[in-house]
Amino acid sequence: MSILINKDTKVITQGITGKTGQFHTEKCQEYANGRNCFVAGVNPKKPGEKIFDIPIFASVKEAKAQTGATVSVIYVPPPGAAAAIWEACEADLDLAICITEGIPVRDMLVVRNKMRAKEAAGGKKTLLLGPNCPGVITPDEIKIGIMPGHIHRKGRIGVVSRSGTLTYEAVAQLTELGLGQSSAVGLGGDPINGLKHIDFMKMFNDDPDTDAVIMIGEIGGPDEADAAQWCKGNMKKPVVGFVAGVTAPAGKRMGHAGALISGGADTANAKLEIMEACGFHVTRNPSEMGRILKSLL
Repeated sequence: MSILINKDTKVITQGITGKTGQFHTEKCQEYANGRNCFVAGVNPKKPGEKIFDIPIFASVKEAKAQTGATVSVIYVPPPGAAAAIWEACEADLDLAICITEGIPVRDMLVVRNKMRAKEAAGGKKTLLLGPNCPGVITPDEIKIGIMPGHIHRKGRIGVVSRSGTLTYEAVAQLTELGLGQSSAVGLGGDPINGLKHIDFMKMFNDDPDTDAVIMIGEIGGPDEADAAQWCKGNMKKPVVGFVAGVTAPAGKRMGHAGALISGGADTANAKLEIMEACGFHVTRNPSEMGRILKSLL
């Protein structure tokens, strides 16, 4: 069992003919059941062509109709990426995973409002992961995104993180300790994004094949606190929590567009205190995440 994706998921790559889209689609094809999972690419200028034996279609709607794909991964450059997300929504896909970094915030505001309006009018809800995220992997089945496949192994620990590299760090620690992962997810650090920590904590809580979770946050925004408050009353599994940015100065933008502390409850220490109060096993040292989790099993 896994969350969101498995070995039978069919995937469309939006932006498959660009350098990044090509590189990572090929790597995803080579991982586990990737050759059967990646069934279509989209480029309105190159319909009818093929790349890595994957047919290219003019639109997501057409790609879905021809292949039955339910998920798309987006490598479209920033100026067109929000439009690519909306195209995936208009095609009624189950999930769009946007890897692109640097999408203008205003573009994301517009597309989020359109997604909400569509849902309010009774249209299908398309889940969005990202933007500016590494994607999601179910080890030994499928990877959709830019994470290094070789550090993952199949198992029963869920990982969800706002930071891409810390996702890999947690996974590598677990694998080294002989603990595999059920699924590992990078949310991305943009201020306006799709799925949040709370959504994944609910999924991992409901997943019979996940025994415990590592949840990694960053400074800025209320998402980690919201997830922790939900977990306090609902989470049936042990959670290890870490928040990056304990030493970050308030009011200064730190790398990611979403990582801006206003000085309230969105500092790393404030989030860690909330997590602790909600029953998380928190650490201020990222090298301890795997060891602490193993001690809880």
